[in-house]
Parts: sequence; structure tokens; C-alpha cells
Amino acid sequence: MATGALVMGPPKAHATSASTASNITATAKRYLGTPYKFGASTSRTDIFDCSSFTKYVYKKHGIYLPRTSKQQSRVGSFVPRSQLRPGDLVFFYSPVHHVAIYIGDGKIIHTYGKPGVTISSIKSGWWSKKYQTARRVG
Repeated sequence: MATGALVMGPPKAHATSASTASNITATAKRYLGTPYKFGASTSRTDIFDCSSFTKYVYKKHGIYLPRTSKQQSRVGSFVPRSQLRPGDLVFFYSPVHHVAIYIGDGKIIHTYGKPGVTISSIKSGWWSKKYQTARRVG
């Protein structure tokens, strides 16, 4: 009988863990009101577009996302709308061209147009109608 020890490294950070999701949400909220600019550089924090915002926030927590919302919609695993958890990425339009971070209670944090980084509800109205899919990353 062979004996041996299985050696495993430290667990990877997952946006689905409560503490990581809470930290992602807290980081995102620090940028409320930051202006929107389409094509904003991922190295800037004085302006964001939707995907540079998500890329930046997740990177602060060791989760590396591709640059565009369309690319981000292909990472991680699919999450049904009924099973969203804080820290999940939520995507809008068809084809996908907007991304947000689910923060719980039917709310997302994201950036677009005049309000810049803002919190919106996806329970009804415009964002509910444009909802397409969600992904859990980590």
C-alpha cells in the first residue's frame, strides 16, 4: 500500500465567498460617482467604463478579468438569475455590451453615462428588461 501526503496550495480567492464578495462590493462602492467615459483605460481610477470598472475592482481582489464586457461574459460559470449572489457579474443587452456587479437585494453597481458609478435595481424597469446573463468568477 502506497502512502503519501497530498500537498495543496492556499485556496484561490472566489468572488462567491461571502468575505470576498463583501470586499468586492466595498471596493466598488468607494468609486460611487466616478465619471463614466467609454474606452477608459484600465489603469485609471478617475474615470471608468463598465468593463474597466469591473476589471479594476476584481483585480484588487486577485481576480483577473478580460477587458471587454463581451469577453467577461465568457469567464467563470453561468448563474441563473434566481440564484444571483453578491460578487456575481451581471450582463445586459443582446449582444452583451454592459456589465455590472451584483451587490444583493436585486441591486447592481456599475457605470454608464451621466451618473457615472451608481447603484441600480434589476428587479423591475429598464435594467430588468435588458438583463441577459450572469457569471460567477473566481
